[in-house]
Amino acid sequence: MTEANSDKYVGRALKRREDPRFITGTGRYTDDIQLHGTLHAAMVRSPYPHARIRSIDKASVEGMPGVVRVLTGDDVKEAGIGSIPVGWLLPDLKTPAHPAIAQGEANHVGDIVAVVIAETRTQAEDAAAQLDVDYEALPSVALGSAALAEGAPLVHDDIPGNVAFHWEIGDEAALNEAFKRAKHTVKVKLRNQRLVANPIEPRASLAQFAPASGEYTLYTTSQNPHVHRLILAAFVMNIPEHKLRVVSPDVGGGFGTKIFQYQEEVIVLLAARLLGRPVKWSARRSEAFVSDAQGRDHETEVELAVDDENRMLGFRVNTVANLGAYQTLFAPAVPTYLYGTLCNGVYKMPAVHVKVTGAMTNTVPVDAYRGAGRPEATYLVERTVDVMAHELGLDPAEFRRLNFIGPDEFPYQTPVALVYDSGNYEPALDQAMGLMNYRALREEQARMKGGKTILGVGLISFLEACGLAPSALVGQLGAQAGQWESSLVRVHPTGKVELYTGSHSHGQGHETAFTQIAADELQIPIDDIELIHGDTGRMPYGWGTYGSRSAAVGGSALKLALQKVTAKMKKIAAHLLEASPDDIEHEDGQFRVKGAPDKAKSFFDIALMAHLAHNYPEDLEPGLEATAFYDPKNFVYPFGTHIAVVEIDTDTGKVKLREYGSVDDCGPLINPLIVHGQVHGGVVQGAGQALWEEAAYDDEGNFLSGTYMEYAMPRADDVPFFKNGHTVTPSPHNPLGVKGIGEAGTIASTAAVANAVMDALWHEYGITHLDMPYTSEKVWRAIQDARGRQAGTQAADD
Repeated sequence: MTEANSDKYVGRALKRREDPRFITGTGRYTDDIQLHGTLHAAMVRSPYPHARIRSIDKASVEGMPGVVRVLTGDDVKEAGIGSIPVGWLLPDLKTPAHPAIAQGEANHVGDIVAVVIAETRTQAEDAAAQLDVDYEALPSVALGSAALAEGAPLVHDDIPGNVAFHWEIGDEAALNEAFKRAKHTVKVKLRNQRLVANPIEPRASLAQFAPASGEYTLYTTSQNPHVHRLILAAFVMNIPEHKLRVVSPDVGGGFGTKIFQYQEEVIVLLAARLLGRPVKWSARRSEAFVSDAQGRDHETEVELAVDDENRMLGFRVNTVANLGAYQTLFAPAVPTYLYGTLCNGVYKMPAVHVKVTGAMTNTVPVDAYRGAGRPEATYLVERTVDVMAHELGLDPAEFRRLNFIGPDEFPYQTPVALVYDSGNYEPALDQAMGLMNYRALREEQARMKGGKTILGVGLISFLEACGLAPSALVGQLGAQAGQWESSLVRVHPTGKVELYTGSHSHGQGHETAFTQIAADELQIPIDDIELIHGDTGRMPYGWGTYGSRSAAVGGSALKLALQKVTAKMKKIAAHLLEASPDDIEHEDGQFRVKGAPDKAKSFFDIALMAHLAHNYPEDLEPGLEATAFYDPKNFVYPFGTHIAVVEIDTDTGKVKLREYGSVDDCGPLINPLIVHGQVHGGVVQGAGQALWEEAAYDDEGNFLSGTYMEYAMPRADDVPFFKNGHTVTPSPHNPLGVKGIGEAGTIASTAAVANAVMDALWHEYGITHLDMPYTSEKVWRAIQDARGRQAGTQAADD
């Protein structure tokens, strides 16, 4: 290798190459893009959870300063714009129409009923606030179980009983037999509350239309530009796909909420065509609360059975999943295939059965949110495992150890469809216990018992399935998309390299990690390599970034393309050096003849000759680039053990997250600094659900937490410094051996922090379970109730 690249890049904790532009304010986000003549759109949103739209008086604002046009559902219908489709189908799925602008009825607070287009954003918003809309309020419902109750108001007349689907997986008869043999069982009712994603950059869209060519350009905050292009062109706008270019520039976080097709993107495209000028919309934070897809919202009853040796026999799950008012892109998949199939956890459970009912309600639609189904599954498995351990009088760590799938049992077929490719759970548990000095924590907990401050230790062992695959399988399960990824590697005559990927970065650090992979394969300095993504006009087709798929799927496609390039370079070198390609070694940045180190050509020499073709193999085409497509054979299965330590003030109920440690296994670490950063962010996000966050509605669907005054986000001073460790169990299914890490922290930490809180309350007061979030008031009330029961018991004994 060259002096600049004397060590391998993969495995090094390099600072992110993209960060300088972010921290200096020179990133290019959608709202930064200025096109000549741009008009601005403001959405008029329903203040009612459910309402009939009697009339919209356009004339009430058409004379206001700067107003150019008012659009309603009638304009959308007249333009032939289609309903926003669902991207994952289930048997007998009931799917309501989802128009870009409500037609006749608004079905949740925030549903778009009209749009005002004006010369400036302020003018558009002023007019939108004044538009006269006559509503008739209709009966509504917000809670999933309430929506399924007999006589509940219907969200959509064509979906009887508000039931979107019934879904189940596993052998119910085998589970019933397992419970008959059980020595001990526990039953717990769990609520996985609804959340708002809150990426730092709100959603935004800017559309431009060229009448002469009929071509559209959409700049938008998307995690998967090609998917947006496909849906918009083929299913909504009804235009040829090559007539729409989707550009997703720098994106300030997504967390899943920017995967989906939204109404506002359709609206700006239509408005740009109707008005012949660019049209932009950028969300206010208050809009994001009532328009971004929300997450979680499960009501679940679970049962766990063990035998007389405390080994798990079976796990029963019955869940009501609240889908909100419409079904968006992945909505049917999240509480089914991304949830039910993970209910086996890391344990040998002979029988598992999961039932899920999807309920329509008058609330913001629910879809994938960081982890998408796997945090929900991990929470219910790990919370229930802790309840059983406490009931049995066992240490939670040792109860888990007793029931782990062994390292010699892989590949492991679960009762709920998945085949775990690899794993070794006990070393991660041992390392985490050592990292946190687990035994000392238990001793400290015993010493603090009965004091003003009590200690809780929450331990969880988890796995997730990410990098959805293969395409043929997910297609059979209902996915209306492929799950492969693409990459193009282009070497220029100067030896500089461009990488093109269908994966999209919105905080994951692709511009660093992907170029590290390339620098090692090509053996050139990393500064000679650039990653290009986020533009359907420049890159090969790809399926974007979600489900922790970028490194395992996108990185693997890149690796294959790089290998094609180096193989061609060896052939060119062999020709120039008058040797056989089999005798060419690629080492230290040079292509050498084996046994003759003086006979060598540099990377630059080969790159230049590939383009000059002056002295060139007759059987090779000129140029030096390669495209590869990678379709995984299986999911990848990251796993780990996380331990949270909390202190609870028994006088106030306040919970303090005192310590947190994690040991994750995501296979080989491409960049440890990025991996740790992903874990840190994920842990805080998951802890936010456990302790602070909730998207709260009243019974009718009025949104009660629509600003940061009511929706509590974690802050820097709410969390401690984290301790991080790793084990390495490579995936056998991809050329890098890597597994996902972007969601692992969130998948693990909600359950870990919840178990820590309940561990403290169990040991001190015998409280078995409380629903999240563990606010001071909720914990204080539980303590007061427990103290009252204890006092009553003592009085009765006296």
